[in-house]
Parts: sequence; C-alpha cells; structure tokens
Amino acid sequence: MQQIINFIVKNSNRLLFLLLLIISLFLVIKSHSYHRSKVVNSANIVSGTIFEKTNEVKTYFSLKEQNDKLAKENADLRKFLFNKKDSISVLLKDSLKGYNKINVIQTRVINNSYNVSENYLTINSGSLQGIKPDMGVINSQGIVGIVEKTSPKYATVLSVLNVKSQINAKIKKSNHFGSLIWNAKNAGFVQLIDIPRLASVKKGDTVVTGGRSTIFPENIPVGIISRIFIDTQTNYYTLDVRLFNDMTNLNHVYVIENKESEEIIKLEKETVKLDE
Repeated sequence: MQQIINFIVKNSNRLLFLLLLIISLFLVIKSHSYHRSKVVNSANIVSGTIFEKTNEVKTYFSLKEQNDKLAKENADLRKFLFNKKDSISVLLKDSLKGYNKINVIQTRVINNSYNVSENYLTINSGSLQGIKPDMGVINSQGIVGIVEKTSPKYATVLSVLNVKSQINAKIKKSNHFGSLIWNAKNAGFVQLIDIPRLASVKKGDTVVTGGRSTIFPENIPVGIISRIFIDTQTNYYTLDVRLFNDMTNLNHVYVIENKESEEIIKLEKETVKLDE
C-alpha cells in the first residue's frame, strides 16, 4: 500500500496531466458531433475486429462439431436420395407401406489398414446404433466396404482393399455386370472381373454398384476404368478400376441399412432349399 502511495506522490504531476487530458478529451467529444462520430466509428472498428478474431477462434475450435453436423445432414440427404424412387410411387399408393426402405447411419473411421492383403476398418458405431453385419459402407466419394462384425459401440468393416472382398458392380453406360475384387497390388485400384467380351468397354468409363444385392443400392460410384485386359482362360474382360475414394484417408462414412434385406435373404434361402 505504501508503495502505491509513494508512486502517486512521485508521479503526481504526470497523473494530474493525464487526468486533465482525459477530462478535456471527454468534453470535446461530448460537445462536438464530428469528434463524437469519429470516436464511435473507431470504437466500432476495434470492437468489430475483436469480435471477428474471437469468432474465428471459436469457429476453429468448433470445426469437429460442425463437421459432425454436416455429416449428419449428408446422411439424411443420402437416405432421401436412396429412397426417392420408392417414396414417389409409394406415396401415390400407401404412405405407410414400403416407405424409406433404406436407412443411412452416419459414423466415423477410427482405424484403417490399407497396406496388407486383408485390410479392415474400425468405425465408432455398433449394434447400439443399429449397425449389423453385411451392411454397406460408403462416403461422399463412393464405396468403402462391408460391415464384418459388430460390438455394442464399434464395428469392423471389410475394406474394398481386401482380397476376400467381392462386390457386385457394373459399367454405368452399358449396364454390364461383374464382380469387384482386389488383387492386393495397389491401394488405388480394384479389379472388375467377368465382364463379357460383347460389352462395349473404354478407358475412362465409370464403374458403379450394380444393385443386385441387398448390401449396396444401385449406382453408388466406384471408380474409372484405367486398363483393360482379356482373361485368356475365360475369354472375359478384367478391368483395372481407379477408385474415386482415397482409401488411405477416410474419416466420415455412412452405413447403409436395407430394411428389406432380411426378408429377401430369407426368401432366397427358402427357394434354394426347395430346389435341392
């Protein structure tokens, strides 16, 4: 306390000068509209700059939350698009039956392998969120893989970069179907096999999902044909397909639930038994 008093006594002239200066500036600003407007504008600029910088900091730290919200919105949009055909016809007939047979669950990749022959991903959603084995997994670029196993909070996904992976796919412009596999040579390419020689095939043609299974809806992007080979044993085409997806860099993904898959699979199994 004594130090404060000593400081005031020692600098009394300077402090008095500053006090009188502040009072005079206040009186000038108060009595002259021009000076008052200049001060207000300057204060607004300073405060606006501070608020802008503060908002930038807040926005930076809320990026994860915003990304999660965007991913949720994308999941809702994909759900709408996958059901668009069905919903239009269903609404004309009965708004309760068959509506929204495809559900989309937004989640995130927390582990990913891509440098071995049997690659898997781990996602941070499981059975509690409705994830089940044999559900398709995609992202904004295209297919990612198929759910293999689940726990209450997590699930593993058989990556398209797995030699065990086999997905129905087709050439978009001609609708010729084949099986999508991986030869374990390059993480950027998969192979479309069993394409008949009569099919019109060109480099640069787009490959999409075929829709002939309950796992993936039709026309989800896969990649572009980069090389064309002829299998001398089967006389079918084998196509190198450059993936749209960068499988080495995955974050937000979407799990596709076909609500009619169990009914379809059950019926197909019963049909096979009858033929035996």
